[in-house]
Amino acid sequence: MVWLLYIIGFVSSCLIALLLTPLVKKLAFWIGATDQPDARKVHTKIMPRLGGLAIFLAFVGAYFIVSPILNDYNYNAALGILLGSTVIVLTGALDDRFQIRPRYKLLGQLVAAGIVVAFGMRIDLGSLPFVGDLLVGAEWVSIPVTILWLVGVSNALNLIDGLDGLSAGVSGIATLTIFVLSLIVPSLTVSLLSIILLGGIVGFLFYNFHPAKIFMGDTGSLFLGFALAALSILGFKQATVVSLLIPILILGVPLSDTALAILRRLVNKKPISAPDKSHLHHCLLQLGFSHRVTVLIIYGIALIFSGSAVACTILLTRETTWAVFLIIGILLLLLAIGAEFIGIISKRRRPILSFIQKIGQLVTKSN
Repeated sequence: MVWLLYIIGFVSSCLIALLLTPLVKKLAFWIGATDQPDARKVHTKIMPRLGGLAIFLAFVGAYFIVSPILNDYNYNAALGILLGSTVIVLTGALDDRFQIRPRYKLLGQLVAAGIVVAFGMRIDLGSLPFVGDLLVGAEWVSIPVTILWLVGVSNALNLIDGLDGLSAGVSGIATLTIFVLSLIVPSLTVSLLSIILLGGIVGFLFYNFHPAKIFMGDTGSLFLGFALAALSILGFKQATVVSLLIPILILGVPLSDTALAILRRLVNKKPISAPDKSHLHHCLLQLGFSHRVTVLIIYGIALIFSGSAVACTILLTRETTWAVFLIIGILLLLLAIGAEFIGIISKRRRPILSFIQKIGQLVTKSN
């Protein structure tokens, strides 16, 4: 019965997105919510934004189709995510149309995060080793940490929204991963919300994959980042040092790209908020990969992160913590090597690759 509802939820959400996206495209042109090409952007013609509205409406529509049939799920948490998402979508839509000031955009994100927190969804820090006992009952600590997570992930996904189908595809992979993990560590609420969110993303991707007919805009990237952040909180409440890494792995692509962007600007002595063309997708394009191949490469990276998250979750259920740290260590090393190889931090400073090269030379001489 539950699997049938999952199928109904996914299919209905996908169909709603397929039907609504062309209408949202017309709406975007009508109200002037368009994206103009410039030196930092890849597209060369005026494109409609606001596509995330179709994903959101598909998500809400499918939820109200499936949820009345269910009884055993967290209605309060689902309502909090829906209300918070409504605020984040309105914020993104206003920015897509009017390019509102960053402080007003941040205010909308904080209000949306506050709604989720008000409905009882918080990162529980009480089980953290060493400091957990000190934090039990200290809601004033968990509240800002939760808000920071929600706002941070929303903006991280927004930063990678630079190529056709990139944010939607990466979000779809992350959403599918959360759905799989919600079956391993059972959570009906997370399973339901993630599968209908995935349906909306897949339906929208028919119009958004290269060559895109519409962009999701801030409406979509903020909503998807916010929804994924909220679902990860709901699905991983056991906040040990290791289990806190699972949602970070799921969202590895946007979070690592954001972290590397901050590091790059610090290394090059530029303001952290300064825009540039050195994000992951920019670097891959500069290496000569086509638009479509670049997106597929990043999909592959997202799948590696997601596969690692699933493996770590299974290992945690078997209390094999050492293997989890081994996987994470290997991922971090590969991330550092990859970042240096494509020059995402600096085109000249490549200490790890230089070290590996020197080791190789020493081995060659010794032989």
